[in-house]
Amino acid sequence: MSRSGQPSRTTVTRAQLCDAVHRKVGLSRSESATLVELVFKEITDCLEHGEMVKLSSFGSFMVRSKGAWVGRNPKTGIEVQIAARKVMVFKPSAILRGRLARADEEIE
Repeated sequence: MSRSGQPSRTTVTRAQLCDAVHRKVGLSRSESATLVELVFKEITDCLEHGEMVKLSSFGSFMVRSKGAWVGRNPKTGIEVQIAARKVMVFKPSAILRGRLARADEEIE
């Protein structure tokens, strides 16, 4: 969703996040980039060590284990064994869900 209220197909990049920190916080561009990278690194490190990352008013990131299961190739119908793996899960906070719901209502 763009800030104009119109649906948006764009992606926010690291460079855009760094630029937003630069504009809103007043750090230099290189300091802003370093700050953004450090935040991402800390989140990644915590998840790698099995810790949950909770960001107040935003949501929680966690890693969960998915067991192996039998899938099916949709074209051929042949069963395929899918190996167990770890997946990252994001659960939005109630505050974020509420903001998204209000933004959705504004579109209609």
